[in-house]
Amino acid sequence: MKNVGGFWISIGTRKNISGSQREIHQLIEVKLDYIKHIRMKNTILILLILFAFISQAQQTKETNMLHILKNENLEICIDLPLNNYQFSRFDWTGKITSVKFKGIPVSTQEKINGDEENVYGKGFYNEFGIEMPVGFNEIKEGEYFPKIGVGALKKEGETYGFSNTYEIQPANFKVSTESNKLIVECVSKDVNGYSYVLRKEIELLESSFVIHYQLRNTGEKTITTNEYTHNFLAIDKELMGSDYILKFPFDLKAELFDAALNPEGKVEFGEREISFNNTPEEQFFYGNLSGNRMVDAYWELINTKSKIGISETGSFKTNKINLWGWKHVVSPELFFDISLKAGKTTKWSRTYNVFEID
Repeated sequence: MKNVGGFWISIGTRKNISGSQREIHQLIEVKLDYIKHIRMKNTILILLILFAFISQAQQTKETNMLHILKNENLEICIDLPLNNYQFSRFDWTGKITSVKFKGIPVSTQEKINGDEENVYGKGFYNEFGIEMPVGFNEIKEGEYFPKIGVGALKKEGETYGFSNTYEIQPANFKVSTESNKLIVECVSKDVNGYSYVLRKEIELLESSFVIHYQLRNTGEKTITTNEYTHNFLAIDKELMGSDYILKFPFDLKAELFDAALNPEGKVEFGEREISFNNTPEEQFFYGNLSGNRMVDAYWELINTKSKIGISETGSFKTNKINLWGWKHVVSPELFFDISLKAGKTTKWSRTYNVFEID
């Protein structure tokens, strides 16, 4: 007796069978071989599916977690691409959510009451194309345009709004680490002739950290946009007030600013520095502090109470520096312009030094 396809069949022996029985016996053996073949193919298929599932799970694990760079002076907490914030504004590659210097925080977040749903900015989030979205004006509503560091966004409306929530087709991300580095690569799909590879490397040094960027245009069209880091700053969780001084390496001329919003008059300007005469209860904003002049990409924030300072130095010159803030945060923003032809690569970096003052 043998089980064939769920049925028990008596097939006898080879010695005592007639011609017709021999034919039946051969047919049964063919069917048995076929069943074994099908079972083997199914087993291989199941193994391939399982392998793909494990590989995808491993990739998700590698891009869906928190990474910490730490030494005796600094602690940098970084959300990986698929961890927490996954909206359409800020770059997903290595989202620096917080930085501490000798246990004291030097960064904060956009909203003072927290952000449990991870919708808003934190720490040292950066963004590409806040006012210059790549390819937005070339497409119809319902089509997709690239958002560098995020993926492809579905166009809604005639004008782009950085605070809008757009439907996202995420890019592909790869993560690697070294003892003092986190490296994230973002590989885009082709979107209306645009594609790119963005590589961001966050490097921890003794009392500083460097964000290295490399953008390669792998598409057919020129990429024209800009990039900045929002810098959500507050030292030791202290509200904005008379203990803060924000310095720049150029003269501040109010008549050259693109915009000035200081409804309570609590933000004050010196020749090359900004201070507060009280804590702002309302948001403030200044557009283009450099007045379109090409200046060194640099700012320095100090807190005279905690005696800690932090600075940013760009590897580039800039003609656009914005300033935004609120009662709990101040954000100087250094813009880097990008005009990248097909097949070309550009590199830039931002170095943050954290230090004690006398």
